[in-house]
Amino acid sequence: MGGWSQEAGLTHGGFYNHFASQDDLAAEVCNASFAASLDVLAQAVEDGDAPAGSPQRRVVDDYLSAEHCDAADGGCPSASLVIDAGRHDETIQRSYAAGVEGCLAGFASELAREHDGELAPREARDQAVLLLSQLVGAMVLARAVRDVEPGLSDEILRACRAHALDGRAPGGEVEVNSWHPECRCPGHSARTAPP
Repeated sequence: MGGWSQEAGLTHGGFYNHFASQDDLAAEVCNASFAASLDVLAQAVEDGDAPAGSPQRRVVDDYLSAEHCDAADGGCPSASLVIDAGRHDETIQRSYAAGVEGCLAGFASELAREHDGELAPREARDQAVLLLSQLVGAMVLARAVRDVEPGLSDEILRACRAHALDGRAPGGEVEVNSWHPECRCPGHSARTAPP
């Protein structure tokens, strides 16, 4: 907070006086952080398909990068604030929930576009929930082990980068794991089975 106070030209106390409570300040930080993350997705969509892949592919690759994992500022709040949001009052939880909803809406919209409208809105939403959950879970795990097992951290990021956009095909089919047939984990084989 000291750095922000200085940037704003305020004392530490003067900075806090601009907010009703520390939770209000935290909610504003959460809002601003999610807005910055959503701007990244919006820019990728605006840039369209590129040699590095679709907008969604580029966002996934960037999110699950070693650079994002090691980001001193914590990077996207979806992973950096996930634990703290649940431990604070409703002000912060509402702010975090609004950010999650923004991510889900952005992902669902882009998934629908990338599937040329073949995904029903519910399917696109379900895939967006799955994608965001995979991204956040992978980042939380990778960060939890990066200092003591950097190879494991890299493995988590690599595997999830490779398979984060696998999953359900239009029509509700789910790809089935060929080496463990009873597993319904997405992306392990080209075979399909009903959900």
